[in-house]
Amino acid sequence: MATETHKEFLERIRKEGIEVIFARASPISSPEAHYPGFYPDPGIILPKGTVCLEGALPLPCDIVYESDVPVTMRDGTIIYTDVFRPTGVNKVPAIVAWSPYGKKMSNEVRMGGARAMGVQSPLSGLEKSESPDPAYWCNQGYAVINPDARGAFNSQGDIHFWGSQEAEDGHDLIEWVAAQDWCNGKVGMSGNSWLAICQWFMAALRPPHLAAIAPWEGFADMYRDSLAEGGIPDPFWGMFLKVAFFGHNRAEDIMAMIAKYPLMNSYWHDKAAKLDRIEIPAYVVASWSNFVHTPGTIAAFRQIPSKDKWLRVHNTMEFTDQYSPEGREDLHRFFDRYLRGIQNGWERTPRVRLSVLDPGGTDEVNRPESEFPLARTQYRKLFLDAEEGKLSFNPVTQGATTSYKADDGRASFTMQFDQAQELTGYMKLHLWVETKGSDDMDLFVAVQKLDKMGRRMGHNSFSPYIPAVVLSNQLSYFISGPRGRLRVSHRQLDPARSTDSEPYLTHAVEELLSPGQVVPVEIPIRPISMRWRSGEQLRVVVAGYEVMGPPFPFLPPIPTRNKGEHIIHAGGKYDSHLLVPVIPH
Repeated sequence: MATETHKEFLERIRKEGIEVIFARASPISSPEAHYPGFYPDPGIILPKGTVCLEGALPLPCDIVYESDVPVTMRDGTIIYTDVFRPTGVNKVPAIVAWSPYGKKMSNEVRMGGARAMGVQSPLSGLEKSESPDPAYWCNQGYAVINPDARGAFNSQGDIHFWGSQEAEDGHDLIEWVAAQDWCNGKVGMSGNSWLAICQWFMAALRPPHLAAIAPWEGFADMYRDSLAEGGIPDPFWGMFLKVAFFGHNRAEDIMAMIAKYPLMNSYWHDKAAKLDRIEIPAYVVASWSNFVHTPGTIAAFRQIPSKDKWLRVHNTMEFTDQYSPEGREDLHRFFDRYLRGIQNGWERTPRVRLSVLDPGGTDEVNRPESEFPLARTQYRKLFLDAEEGKLSFNPVTQGATTSYKADDGRASFTMQFDQAQELTGYMKLHLWVETKGSDDMDLFVAVQKLDKMGRRMGHNSFSPYIPAVVLSNQLSYFISGPRGRLRVSHRQLDPARSTDSEPYLTHAVEELLSPGQVVPVEIPIRPISMRWRSGEQLRVVVAGYEVMGPPFPFLPPIPTRNKGEHIIHAGGKYDSHLLVPVIPH
């Protein structure tokens, strides 16, 4: 079935009365852009041994570098791309790294950013942010294509947050690459974050020459997975809009859009990739700690119908893993199989490889599994005791309530395990709640691992090379367990897509609360794999604020609708409980 074109989409939302709001992109002349200039060049040779900047990896081979090559999109818009390819080789496969962050930001900025995040593998400085290093891939017989997306820097048009416009642009660039006389007609995509997210949208359009994708930590549904998780808008994206986009024109203002259109509509549906259309090979990488990408990456892997798909969940952070020798060589084998047709046994790679986090112990890494969630999962209910602040495997017969100040208070419930437990998969918090002094509630949930003395334990996903001062407990990459969020007025579930362990929120209606009204809510909790030893404790915290604080210290707290008092009902007829995925051993 043909997908809706972007032109058709714009006409449809116009009829629905939806206005797309744009904001001015920052000028490329601003110092923060670090833009070295526009230099169209049909091709120069970067000789083997060239060092792009002090401390960078010397180029391992001669590389043809084509700079600011114009590519015309179907609507006449021109974007510009850089091309890196090996010399003396005809008909090579290509890897596209698509983003609006800049293909020509200064090498020093890119390299400095990678090193600041703990990347120790040598890089050449030719790579754009979060993308494959052309030095490595050209030496392996691949071309690397680094475009500036529509509206970024000197590319024409306005910057779009994924959706049908960027999908069509990616389709057109991929087909342009495949038509070049040096290309073997096989194109892949690789990269982290934005460079991963766009792959889901572009692959759903099925460009004829897109042969494989490798999304490294990137969601596929902007509203549900990140921008308004649980129906609560996250100000991270407002900050992102201000510091990440440079160009001559405009960028979509998604914070203005979520403020004007807080419920699901056609605009937000366009920001969710049509995953059911992706049938090409996919190598998907995720982690348990990424504050933006974790749930959406794993959900996308699960939803695509490709028979050739693999998931690897590592225990570090995305940049460290992406540029590690192990991660790079794994990707190399995948691309050799599907972009070069080499029969290298990649198909024998376990379909799922998991890391099991073990704060206070040693993580289990690359554990082979056949699927996710695991078929052997045994779901158990941990019932909330509101009077004692405890959790129990047994239902609590006596009903009680506990309350906290809505805007900055919290309630917690704890249990101590008498035997070792592995919890791998999806949790869900089922609560009966009431509010005094408001008609809505923003609930933030954190599941935490505690030691025998009740002290919080955490997993450091950062590289050990990161300075200790950076490893503030406020950073999302220091995790004690998974989190969840819900704006209670968004509690409506889609029964066709919800399961006992995974509630699916429609975000289609707003159901405000009346005074004295007690309602059940299902709060989705992000997936995790974590181990507890005998005597260690699990604590679930329910609060009116993000329990771990903002993911980075410079971000503002999340604005909420909270005021007055939140009341949790548990026990008796109120079966409030935490559903956990227990893995038998």
